[in-house]
Amino acid sequence: MTTGAWRALGATTALMTASWAGAAVAPAPVALHALETGEWELRGRGEGAETRKLCVTDLRQLLQVRHVQAHNKALCRSFTVSDSPQAVSVTYDCAGAGNGRTDLRVETARLVQIRSQGVADGAPFAFSAEGRRIGACG
Repeated sequence: MTTGAWRALGATTALMTASWAGAAVAPAPVALHALETGEWELRGRGEGAETRKLCVTDLRQLLQVRHVQAHNKALCRSFTVSDSPQAVSVTYDCAGAGNGRTDLRVETARLVQIRSQGVADGAPFAFSAEGRRIGACG
């Protein structure tokens, strides 16, 4: 291979690496821009619904509630189906940890409605919850 060909190959590899690195960290959906990080309380709806608290340091955690640990380790790939200032719908795949689809509707900077379904730990899940920011993470 000539010196010029090696340079071209090196430049192409550098561009591909830069493109891949940029794609790895997608910007947060527009709907999440109005929300605040901190401690959130997720109050489930329906029979057997649970209430849980979640320290949200990255608002995308609200889109993968059943796969928060996988999200924190950057194991999930997501695709934004629709996004507006009031609502976002995403699908995501966390490899062996499972996958899902979440629809999040923003009511205020501290109140959201979440519907999610998918597979976690080898079993299907579906839930609806109201998320409310209750303060700073403890």
